[in-house]
Amino acid sequence: MQTLCVVGDDASAVADALATRIAETYEGRVATVDYGDAVDNVAVDEGDPTDADGRFSLTSKGQWVGRGDDRSLVDLLDSLAPDYEYAVVAGTSHHRLPTVVVGDSDPEPANVVAEAPTADAVDIAALATRVDDFEPHVTLETLIDRAEASPLAERSGAIATFTGRVRIKDSPEDDRTEHLAFEKYEGVADERMAAISDDLTDREGVFEVLMHHRVGVMGPGEDIVFVVVLAGHREEAFQTVEDGINRLKDEVPIFKKETTEADEFWLHERGG
Repeated sequence: MQTLCVVGDDASAVADALATRIAETYEGRVATVDYGDAVDNVAVDEGDPTDADGRFSLTSKGQWVGRGDDRSLVDLLDSLAPDYEYAVVAGTSHHRLPTVVVGDSDPEPANVVAEAPTADAVDIAALATRVDDFEPHVTLETLIDRAEASPLAERSGAIATFTGRVRIKDSPEDDRTEHLAFEKYEGVADERMAAISDDLTDREGVFEVLMHHRVGVMGPGEDIVFVVVLAGHREEAFQTVEDGINRLKDEVPIFKKETTEADEFWLHERGG
């Protein structure tokens, strides 16, 4: 799913205009997300006649609304990613997501892709044509759905997955990790991952191998990398998912910088 955040003055109006233009330009479903002031300033009935922690309504035509109190922005985007091709977020950003800044923004987002002094100055058409160039928001569920859509899925009896995440500390005595930052050689890393996937898919009984490594800044506990294997049986699924992540780490040019409470360093400089 391609994502784009908008922060600053008239963020909701700019996000709506972007979503409309994206829907007119591309095939695929588009979602909009309002965050923070964009939602807090709207009169919303927060009352609930029950003690339920979530409340959802569904019509016979499949239209639904929901309310809860336990989701972050990334949690919400993760839930949208398998079903939508595009998401435009108004009112907030995330250190890994491409962001449009309108007017002033404090603090400055980490991944700014466009800036404009006012909403009228935002080049909506130009941004819409660039949206597919930004790093996509891919989740484990996204890859599982793709694997299950394989023409060979009817022959499969197993899906094995691997998720790598940001470890806060390796031992009790270690300094806590504040975040990791990943960089990759554009094009080369994706080509290497595709080659590894093709090679592993040539194995007997292996039908699909999908992998994705996120780039940018990741906080403690955030997901970093996914490998998904669709296979005939669990034995080849487990073996292939292990080989997949090992080869990705050994062969794909992705570089990791770790920031702890006490230090900051590139892992390849320490042999990590």
